[in-house]
Amino acid sequence: MITWAIAWTNAKIVNEYLSYYNLIFLRFFLGFVSLLPFVLVHKKPFPKVNEYKYILLPSLLFLIYNIAFFKGTDYGLAGKGAILVTTLNPLFTVLIMSIINKKISTKEIIGVLLGIIGGYIIMDLYNIGLKSIFDPSNIYFIICAISWGIMTVLINYAQKIINPYSFICICYFITMILSIPFISINEIITTEYDYKFLINFFFVSMGAMSFGTSVYMYYTPILGPSKASIFIFSVPFLAIGMANIFLGEPFTSNIAIGGILSLLAIYIVNKK
Repeated sequence: MITWAIAWTNAKIVNEYLSYYNLIFLRFFLGFVSLLPFVLVHKKPFPKVNEYKYILLPSLLFLIYNIAFFKGTDYGLAGKGAILVTTLNPLFTVLIMSIINKKISTKEIIGVLLGIIGGYIIMDLYNIGLKSIFDPSNIYFIICAISWGIMTVLINYAQKIINPYSFICICYFITMILSIPFISINEIITTEYDYKFLINFFFVSMGAMSFGTSVYMYYTPILGPSKASIFIFSVPFLAIGMANIFLGEPFTSNIAIGGILSLLAIYIVNKK
């Protein structure tokens, strides 16, 4: 969750250097090559031919999410985007799982409601109005939340069939391949990369994805998609802090109060 929180600020910065699709291609290329040695050394079984159907849709959703992620952070505020996405995402996940399983626990309901209230307070919607959620700069963040919520559920079922390490590695590879038709090799080659880009791109790719996303994908089927997604409620509070430090975005009392409520949501859902 910490690596994801930092990634929103990192994405805002690296958007200054490359197009969205080039950033996606390089991000998933690094993710794939960093995980492949681990899969090979530990001799994890690769998916069978008929099992790739379980990887294709999550990979496509990964692509959609990342397009919306980079565009959203470019057009809007990184901290605000992190709040909107990470508050709506668990809601979508729990709702999807409740429809599939035809049941939902009281703890999950309370946790989701607290997370929503926390996000509501953080975004200061009681002053600026609910309609601000649908501003053009927020549309991409809503797409992020929906695509990630669906993908969380799909990952849960796919990794019951496919080895988690191999699933994650191949998923990154397929997403990289899907992005190739949209990239510009010339831009990748001719762009001048300074330390500012390299540091931030390292965290948005190796940190947030190779480490953060891989851990999330691995533990989703272990914890269950609803509980796994609830941990995301910790990201808004962390992300807005990072955006304040590195981008100068405001950090106010409503953000602190909403962040505490979001963290409380995690505790309630996971309390035994």
